[in-house]
Amino acid sequence: TETGGHIVTPLPGAIPQKPGSATLPFFGVRLEVLDPTTGKVQTDTETEGVLCIADSWPGQMRTLWGDHARFEEAYFAQYPGYYFTGDGCRRDADGYYWITGRVDDVLNVSGHRLGTAEVESALVSHPSVAESAVVGYPHAIKGQGIYAYVTLMRGMEPSDDLKKELVKWVRTEIGPIATPDLIQWAPGLPKTRSGKIMRRILRKIAENDHGTLGDISTLADPAVVEDLVANRMNRG
Repeated sequence: TETGGHIVTPLPGAIPQKPGSATLPFFGVRLEVLDPTTGKVQTDTETEGVLCIADSWPGQMRTLWGDHARFEEAYFAQYPGYYFTGDGCRRDADGYYWITGRVDDVLNVSGHRLGTAEVESALVSHPSVAESAVVGYPHAIKGQGIYAYVTLMRGMEPSDDLKKELVKWVRTEIGPIATPDLIQWAPGLPKTRSGKIMRRILRKIAENDHGTLGDISTLADPAVVEDLVANRMNRG
């Protein structure tokens, strides 16, 4: 929304495509991958970090009406001199960009940074899974544990054996560090009427802090939240 148009996009028929990759910067867009801690530009072609824009581009928003200070704080303060998209990304050896998810949806598991989108993608690639959402929750040993909400395909029956299968599946797809600690079967996910998943609610439930969910009247189906709270896996 804020960028006013595509900033990274494939051009079918013009350049080779890679399934899952955002591909290459669009015309007039100068991207940089920055180290999330130091803010330094990652000069290696193959790298990972946060996605920023280094210069003005066609369609760029210029301010927030009546609150320019907030505009600067949201998009330019964290990495001075760069527009911060809020996304994590990796760039492969061919210079193609892969969005790993929102930075605020990045987990720190035993010192390893892991995008929730990566785990979600691995889960939904299983033939039994229709939809998933992954959040973090406090873990005594690892700092953050991985809590996965999983909606199964129609006709699939939830079971402990299937949970074990999904854990093994994710370990194979990504690696042991991405192993879900808790998997909760979800009849649906809390979404707004426009289809946006309310991750704030999922995080609260995963943290066993369901008493402060706030207003859920704007959800397409508020009853989903009641089911998730009643069947939450983290009751400690």
